[in-house]
Amino acid sequence: MLLIRTLLDYPGIGQPEQPLAMRSHHSTHHQAIAPLRHQLRQVAATHGQTWPEAYPAVATLNKDLSYLREWGILERRMYRWGYYLGTGVMSKPELKAALDALRSQAHNQGDPTIRQIYETLEQRLRGFQWGQDLPLSYPVRQIFNRAIHWTDPTRMIEQGTRRETLFHQITVLENAIAQGQAIQVSQRVDHYQSHKVGMMTIWPLQLLYYDIAWYLVHESCQDGCFGITRMDRLGNHCQVVNADGRGIVAQERSLREVGQLLDQGWGLKLGDRYEQRAELAGSLALVRAKVRFFPPVAVFIAEGETRHPRQVMRWHKEKQYLDYEVMLPPRSLDEFGIWVQRYASHAQVLAPDLLVERHRQIAYNLAKRYGHF
Repeated sequence: MLLIRTLLDYPGIGQPEQPLAMRSHHSTHHQAIAPLRHQLRQVAATHGQTWPEAYPAVATLNKDLSYLREWGILERRMYRWGYYLGTGVMSKPELKAALDALRSQAHNQGDPTIRQIYETLEQRLRGFQWGQDLPLSYPVRQIFNRAIHWTDPTRMIEQGTRRETLFHQITVLENAIAQGQAIQVSQRVDHYQSHKVGMMTIWPLQLLYYDIAWYLVHESCQDGCFGITRMDRLGNHCQVVNADGRGIVAQERSLREVGQLLDQGWGLKLGDRYEQRAELAGSLALVRAKVRFFPPVAVFIAEGETRHPRQVMRWHKEKQYLDYEVMLPPRSLDEFGIWVQRYASHAQVLAPDLLVERHRQIAYNLAKRYGHF
């Protein structure tokens, strides 16, 4: 029972300290039983068991492990890369799907924390029998969106690149999110000329990956305004200013409100605190945005049946063009306009007047740049 307790509490016990990716092809076979024996003795001691120094002998431990194999608690294979029991709460297909998601987040989204977790699991699962000759490394599912900026301090060192961003403080940041601690961070660049460079004190709420980058969802300690800032635009500074924290209930409440704003809007711009309060209270006047899409783009727009919860699409004149309408908060018009611009001459903005003029001016400026005016 103590052996099973050890395997449950320390999954992967006996794995080599050196990561699998760093091991040489000439490395000698690793023996997992010695660290397992050491950890078993420690678990026994915590349960009040005083064992002689030589107990259990390796032969005794091997015999106990053979019983676990006989009863199907362990698989009938070698465990040189660490012992663990079955797949825990997941079946093999469920575990493979979870690992594929972790692999994508580790490599394509460049998440340093997840990379370390995935590499540990990859080493621990070496030799695991998936069935159908499917290797662990084969990504049945993959999220191909890739971060366009450096995210992993270890990879930065390997590549000889140094970026002083908040990714260097990821452990402190994640702990602050989990405990609801207020922190001081530094915004090092502001490409929108909104005068937001410098220190700010916030409640960090969530790390959010969107499209091409990682963002920090946060709430201002000064006025409660929600914001979303790209991680690489925040400097290498993260100081906890409220160690006690406000608790996970307050964090969840704020995160729900952010989720509501994201669902109702378009993109990541959340607006100012006045707009947010009015929108969450249901008293903010929404703006009707209307765009006419022409072939061949129109058929692709029509495929997005769940693009936004308030959208309405109508085909006209035997599908010669598609009218797309959506009610949006004013804060979202900029990002909605950017989305429309990607379809260039296949899109005509019909409302509101602000976007009509902006889209017309973009077309004029583009033609002027190519020398037609």
